[in-house]
Amino acid sequence: MRLVFMGTPDIARTCLEAIYNAGHEIAGVYTKIDTPKNRGMKLSVSPVKEFALEKGLPVFQPRNFKDPATVEELRALRPELIVVVAYGRILPQSVLDVPEKGCINMHASILPQLRGAGPIQWSILNHCEETGITAMYLTAGMDEGDIIEIRRTPIDPMETGAELMARMAQIAAGLACDTIAAIEAGTATRTPQNHAEATYAPMLSKEMSPIDWTQPVRYVIDQVRGLIPWPVATAELGGTQFKIFRVEDAGKTTGRAPGTLLALTKQGLEVACGQGGVALVRELQAQGGKRMAAPDYFRGHPIQID
Repeated sequence: MRLVFMGTPDIARTCLEAIYNAGHEIAGVYTKIDTPKNRGMKLSVSPVKEFALEKGLPVFQPRNFKDPATVEELRALRPELIVVVAYGRILPQSVLDVPEKGCINMHASILPQLRGAGPIQWSILNHCEETGITAMYLTAGMDEGDIIEIRRTPIDPMETGAELMARMAQIAAGLACDTIAAIEAGTATRTPQNHAEATYAPMLSKEMSPIDWTQPVRYVIDQVRGLIPWPVATAELGGTQFKIFRVEDAGKTTGRAPGTLLALTKQGLEVACGQGGVALVRELQAQGGKRMAAPDYFRGHPIQID
């Protein structure tokens, strides 16, 4: 089938690679514009663009589709189907009307739950036990289209956002290829979403980073897991600001106030949480320092226990 692919991050690259290897004709690849990165402000290309250039696929990077000429450029590619995976743009109806077989999206949640930009991270932040990839037809509304298929997967209790993203990418790639094949064969089904059950997964922000120790230990753990790889949870411990990369349940109880530093052990730093729980901070990074095990850091930087 003749396709146009639209996507930007690693999960999209994994899907594009699978579709390419399946032998489909990829008429064009759309991805977000290159962005300045790090202190040198050197332009950084997306993972999708990187793969497309490696394979000699035509790359398009419009800022949006408001200009009719941009839509005409897409129409000139004559795609039968447009496949979208984490493109980062809501497509207008003028784009959705281009391919005769429609536009499909691999969305990283069990729709209608967690519509929006950050479903993988929010599945952890919301303490979900499972998530999935939903193959759906795109409409002008955000993640509101008919469902083709959902593939579910359990979330490991200590799995980080980055680890879950990597697993979900493989699920999405397989589902994308199978969905294209079903559409080509005319066997793809359509199930309308129940919009009354919709929940949302907005973009993450650095304002979400500070750990609230008044929350139960499980919630603190999920905050740390869900904010990896970005923006990463933070906490002030003993007067020093840290990024926090791993927290576990110490399996203890305490009557001390949440946020109290209870003990430094060979495993990590114990901190009082809400409901009498105790969190064990295992891995952290001081400002300007390296990510390391908490006991190793505090061996060289003694901390006052409350």
